[in-house]
Amino acid sequence: MAQNIVVVGAVALGPKAACRFKRLEPESQITMIDQSSIISYGGCGIPYFISGDVSEPQQLQSTSFNMLRDEKFFDDAKDIRVMTNTQAVMIDRKAKVVHTLNVIDGKNDILPYDKLVLGTGSRPKQLKIPGSDLKGIFPVSDMHTAIEIKEKISGGSVGKALIVGAGFIGLEIAEALADLWGIETTVVEITNQVFPRFISKNLAHMVQHHMEENEVSFHLSEKVLRFEGDETVQSVVTDKRTIETDLVIMAVGIEPNTGLARDAGLKISPRGGIVVNKQMQTSDPYIYAGGDCVEIENLITEKPGYFPLGSLANRQGRVIGTNLAGGNEQFDGAVGSFVVKLFEISVAGAGLTLDVALQEGFDAISAFIVQFDRAHFYPEKDLMYLELVVERETGRVLGIQGLGNTGEGMVGRINAVAELLKHKPTTRDISNLELAYSPPFSSAMDIINALGNTAENILEETNRVMEADEFIAWWLEREKDETFFLDCRGWGNAEEYVEKYPDHWKSIPQDELSERLGEVPVDKRIVLICNTGVRSYEAQVTLDQAGIRNSYNLQGGMAAVKKLGFDI
Repeated sequence: MAQNIVVVGAVALGPKAACRFKRLEPESQITMIDQSSIISYGGCGIPYFISGDVSEPQQLQSTSFNMLRDEKFFDDAKDIRVMTNTQAVMIDRKAKVVHTLNVIDGKNDILPYDKLVLGTGSRPKQLKIPGSDLKGIFPVSDMHTAIEIKEKISGGSVGKALIVGAGFIGLEIAEALADLWGIETTVVEITNQVFPRFISKNLAHMVQHHMEENEVSFHLSEKVLRFEGDETVQSVVTDKRTIETDLVIMAVGIEPNTGLARDAGLKISPRGGIVVNKQMQTSDPYIYAGGDCVEIENLITEKPGYFPLGSLANRQGRVIGTNLAGGNEQFDGAVGSFVVKLFEISVAGAGLTLDVALQEGFDAISAFIVQFDRAHFYPEKDLMYLELVVERETGRVLGIQGLGNTGEGMVGRINAVAELLKHKPTTRDISNLELAYSPPFSSAMDIINALGNTAENILEETNRVMEADEFIAWWLEREKDETFFLDCRGWGNAEEYVEKYPDHWKSIPQDELSERLGEVPVDKRIVLICNTGVRSYEAQVTLDQAGIRNSYNLQGGMAAVKKLGFDI
């Protein structure tokens, strides 16, 4: 029997659900409504449109075969009716109708439905502070705003820009402004690191250092108090300084857009997301919802989680489309996989960081390694930085994060582990993970395998580690003479440090250590140093065998310290 389906929201989830359903039930009628005139676009491409990498907004709204996804496209190619500039103002669940308002001409309409889909997305969080209504302050919320921002920049009136928030959108926009437009760009973040809750503090410092090398300025642990200007913003006042600017980008996060669902009496979570089951049904079995407006299960914590990602919205849309047609597909949840490009690096992750794992009640540790992304003898190679978060007692892997170049190697490793996370893998699974091998692509013992091995050694306490920021703190206090800094590399690597700091930096190559144990003090804590942490781990094993157990292996070695931007 033919059905009448109404879909509210026509950006990511809505079109996917509508098209999937129409393929399964071509005789049924489906209507999509959206309050914007621009629909079915790749929102994650907005930073690249602002930067100029994507030259026209229509490119984000086009199919891979260059057809513009507008009302005519959906009508002609998909047999789906689309009503743009149309706001859903009320859902009458008893009558099973949606009341709408045309935002152009003010006309009202009533759309009956057999089943309803809500893809109302998210909205940017607002800072309710003085001056928020000044011109020149923009959220990155939709294509209309993106077009307005780009027009202002291309008009030549922006020499300085300030971004509030150091999350994904904030840093992507920072790259766009600084790199291709040459705008003096500053980022203000209220927490003490970039990408808070998504990567560790050390990885965050590496990201920040890389962006500072590309002339983006940062002010962390700083709160914006007000915006100042006549009609247009001219400066931003924080709790520490005043910063002149011609443009402000608000990137302080997003929240589910659930007013319509709440007013209809659908169940809303304490965090504000629409509650759905694994079939993506709301508390009303005739109403489905997905995308940025819902909460789904975090497959690591097994608690409700919020994952506003376009990739998940599209997959949820397919599940909804199938179930609208009588199927029983499920969307189990997510581990929160992400990847972002920033100048010459990429940052990716899945699951929990160490800090978040501890906050969630896990007794966890992290392992961090630096290794080449290909065979060490292959001429074209680059260092990759990976961190694994592991539950101490069980060895269960809770998350992985990493930093590398902009090739596919790093995100490929993250994706390999991300798929395993919902199955509760242990370090053993990572150590023995089968990965395709050839010298132009990886090492015989891939960095992922080495990461699992390192985590196992830490859990077994055969590898007692310290982070790069801890090393820096100890080094800055070296005059207290509490620490013995032992360089386990060859003389060629150690020479400059020994000559510069002969009282504090000592050189004993790892392969000579067993014969020179008498040079190692037993009354000081010992920091073991090499390029990446491998030879220093071997040195720790040698010291342990000799009964000298007060040593700490610098995770990631000097490569990690240098990536942080610290110059010894």
